[in-house]
Amino acid sequence: MANHKSAIKKARSSLRKNAINSKTMNGVRTSEKKLRKSLTTQSKDEAAKGLTEFMSTIAKAAQKGRIKKATASRKISRLSRQVASLA
Repeated sequence: MANHKSAIKKARSSLRKNAINSKTMNGVRTSEKKLRKSLTTQSKDEAAKGLTEFMSTIAKAAQKGRIKKATASRKISRLSRQVASLA
């Protein structure tokens, strides 16, 4: 456990930041799973709706620095290509 006042404060803020990061990333992973599930069921409108939700959550995460912008862009690109390929 931290002994100095500043170290105690840093530990507290670190826990807060960790909780926020975890919540954001859990949301991103959940929306990606939903999208991938709708891709396997071959449902075009469900997949399109899931894609917009996923794009929104991952863009917010990238904007806040929870995930790298290039990673977010790559995932959006690959998944939107899969949604577009559904007939």
